[in-house]
Amino acid sequence: MARLKSKSLTEKEEEIMKVIWERGPLFVREIVDLLPDPKPHQNTVSTFVRGLEQKGFLDHEAFGGAHRYFAAVKKSDYRGSKIGSLLRNYFDNSSRSLVSALISEEKLSADDLRELLDLIESEPEKQ
Repeated sequence: MARLKSKSLTEKEEEIMKVIWERGPLFVREIVDLLPDPKPHQNTVSTFVRGLEQKGFLDHEAFGGAHRYFAAVKKSDYRGSKIGSLLRNYFDNSSRSLVSALISEEKLSADDLRELLDLIESEPEKQ
């Protein structure tokens, strides 16, 4: 796995990665087709894809002169890295502070909290 702590993605890079995580190995033209409108030019997407490969997020396999790109980093690993960064940078490493902020900004309801509590209580104890 690529070392993610120091690697972040731009909004456009994340958009491309989401397409690849959801749809699997793709050629650049296929990525363009799956991106939302307005569609970026194929050369623009190609530039982003090469940058993602340099950052270690993508790899490719060659088919003649074309490259088909696939994720070199799992979505769950990237998500975990982003959550860790969010906690460190904005919530003093406190999950409680994060949840409190979600509640105060009305992004998390009482029903959501009850469901989370049920989830926590149903998890087998980790040893």
